[in-house]
Amino acid sequence: MAIPFLLIGSSFLQLCLGGQLYTSPDQVTKKYDFIVVGAGTAGSVVAARLSEEPSVQVLVIEAGVSDNGTDSDIIYVPLLVGTGVGTILDWNYTTVAQSGLNGRTIDFPRGFVLGGSSCINGMIYSRGGSDEYDRLATVSGDSGWSWKELQQWNEHHTPPWNDRRNIGEYNPLVHGFGPLATGLTPTVFETEQRVFQMTDNRPELYPFNLDPNSTNGLGFSWFHTTVGTNARSTSGLAYLHPALNSCSNLDVLIHTQVTKLIEMETNTYTGVQVAQSATAKHFLFTASKEVILSAGTIGTPQLLMLSGIGPAAELSKVDISCVHDVPDVGCNLQDQNILAIQWEVSSPTLLMFLSNETALRAALAQYAGNKTGIAAGNTVRVVDHPDNWELDVRLNCPTVAHIPNPFDHPVIDPAYLQTSFDIDTYVAAIKTLQTLMSTPAWDGFLLTPFTDVANLATDALIEGYVRKFASTLKHPTSTATISKSTDKGGVVGPDLLVKGLKGLRIVDASILPSAVAGFPQAEIYILAERAAALIKSSRL
Repeated sequence: MAIPFLLIGSSFLQLCLGGQLYTSPDQVTKKYDFIVVGAGTAGSVVAARLSEEPSVQVLVIEAGVSDNGTDSDIIYVPLLVGTGVGTILDWNYTTVAQSGLNGRTIDFPRGFVLGGSSCINGMIYSRGGSDEYDRLATVSGDSGWSWKELQQWNEHHTPPWNDRRNIGEYNPLVHGFGPLATGLTPTVFETEQRVFQMTDNRPELYPFNLDPNSTNGLGFSWFHTTVGTNARSTSGLAYLHPALNSCSNLDVLIHTQVTKLIEMETNTYTGVQVAQSATAKHFLFTASKEVILSAGTIGTPQLLMLSGIGPAAELSKVDISCVHDVPDVGCNLQDQNILAIQWEVSSPTLLMFLSNETALRAALAQYAGNKTGIAAGNTVRVVDHPDNWELDVRLNCPTVAHIPNPFDHPVIDPAYLQTSFDIDTYVAAIKTLQTLMSTPAWDGFLLTPFTDVANLATDALIEGYVRKFASTLKHPTSTATISKSTDKGGVVGPDLLVKGLKGLRIVDASILPSAVAGFPQAEIYILAERAAALIKSSRL
């Protein structure tokens, strides 16, 4: 079914009242103190916060497209969540064939647009519990990364378009006044009612959690999403554009890829080489203070390795001269898997609505007219936290750039489901789900499971189902991990500076020591806020 897209992006953004938006490197003539590589979830935050200091000049370089072009409705209309994957807004990466998934290759979406993956993700805002951050503090040896210290950086809750108050569905004390807008669903469906009936009937087995963004991430909760009243809130919309509109010391260059990090002085990487295609002219930009690498879990290690910063053994295989041997660059890729378990039901669901092209067109037309209706709200219907069922299978495996050309995609090998732990976790999770869905709360609603699901009677059958249907939740992390300053392993220290180098800092999901127990974008916003504060305190 073709989904009708409505051009409404111009109503959201007005660019370039302060800084400049450049579309070609030859337009850039200023000198800069900081260069931010990547205008994604983290990069937009860092750039906006640095531009608050009028004494510095900041340049952001983004390989992708603008977020207010002809495809901006795909970004901002909440009902169209997920439709940006596989479009011009996506890097369109693909994994190598996965032996653990019956030889399937898996699409591996990453945002190719101002705002990065915050423009194409599932919009869920779930920070994970306090132990998530305390682990980061322990691994890095810096208590500043602990939950206690990071609570000062958060988003702000907004009511949905129909002004439903959401009373008793979240804890206002764990939300704040940050630029990013989040909210809860404007409409309660039968599935939600039955889930919370289940928590009422058996709270000892299925506990209700008022807000998973508190210290406790376990239990059944209402998910906050990055929908502010009636439109998706992205790092571009919340951070970058307001700064660009008001700060003449912030410039943004789009359609331009950083192809190499340049050593300007001994072990000091404050230069970047850029081009707009493999055959286009190359340009050199330099930062007087720092280059902040925010190219993401895939882009960051690829760029490091193309610059000769990475595992010497791997670089030698592709004839790249290793200038700084960092064995952990590009390794330790971790991700969260996802698997659907489906039943026929007795009442209409959101999926049935989405399959009705007439109803969908009408909803989008209503939204285009007055930003109301089902298209204006959070459509995420999942209300269980992944921590509770341990569905976030954690992997430890490499991804390396096996090509010297920066305009080619790197080889991505998550090595899904190649350990007994992976499969055992899935088997336990599916058995838990089968028990859960057999509780009285679902009587009269669930009819028969789909054929494949009905046959999941043994561990072997479950394993076969998992290998046939499991995919990625699109949450890659950990390819340039943080560690203590004294540790030999890792890529960055607690200050996020690349170990052994000067002037080069990494701020994105690649530094996380392990796959998160929540949803990464929430943690990345918080991480980027503290990173900006660290840069200000040390460099300004």
